[in-house]
Amino acid sequence: MALPGTSGELGHELVVAMDLARRAGAEVLAMQRVGIAVDLKPGDEPVTAADRRGSEIIVAGLVEAFPDDPVISEELPPPPGAQDGSRLWLVDPIDGTKDFIRGEDGYSVMIGLVRDGVAALGVVYQPVPDRMFYATPAGAWIAVGTQVEPLRVSSVAAASDVRLVASKSHRSPDIDRIKERLGIADEINVGSVGVKLCLIALGIHDLYVNPAAKTKAWDTCAPEAILVQAGGRLSDLYGTPIDYRGELAHKRGLVASNGLVHDEVVSKLASLFPQKR
Repeated sequence: MALPGTSGELGHELVVAMDLARRAGAEVLAMQRVGIAVDLKPGDEPVTAADRRGSEIIVAGLVEAFPDDPVISEELPPPPGAQDGSRLWLVDPIDGTKDFIRGEDGYSVMIGLVRDGVAALGVVYQPVPDRMFYATPAGAWIAVGTQVEPLRVSSVAAASDVRLVASKSHRSPDIDRIKERLGIADEINVGSVGVKLCLIALGIHDLYVNPAAKTKAWDTCAPEAILVQAGGRLSDLYGTPIDYRGELAHKRGLVASNGLVHDEVVSKLASLFPQKR
């Protein structure tokens, strides 16, 4: 039986993206298990041969399946004019590279499709524990083995009650300021941005706030499509939606939520970060 979402609007694109995510995921997991050398990109961000190999698999597969669509990967220079058309693929072959390097499982393979500046399709695949989050305009689901369930955000409606998911490798003192301002007591730390947003889509966490300017379009495209279809919301720190036709860097920070607490969070945090306006 076909998986939900694989027929209808963007169904073919979803099938291709899920297959490529699994293929890349299997490759990077095998490389992780034998150990791998680490290089540093500009900004002292780590990168491995597995990042590059995963990128090769996904980009080649997308180019073959959709030759008219530009593809931007974290591990390659953006093609000229890639953001000018109506469709664009955004790829992060290993989101959460520091977790990957440590031999942990808090990383993911991410493939997203933008239509007219908006995240329309997303695949976020965790090789361990073989968990696939995915979405099309028809909805959002989680597949673990043969079990597939629809995704839905929580019903938490007050910022003080949220379960915060924050960075594991890049947690800053700003998070403590955010927790104090919102009255949050519950926090968990995860490496991959994509996994963080998918945990909100799954309904087991409610909020992610990142006031830094380090995240990029390929960090958010796939999981935003999933979060939105599950009923959640992603914006910059000031509530402005993400436009993937703009800069690739999210210089105004990020807020992801179950949607119900979003406006309250944005309002209460605005005075903490006025320099980013």
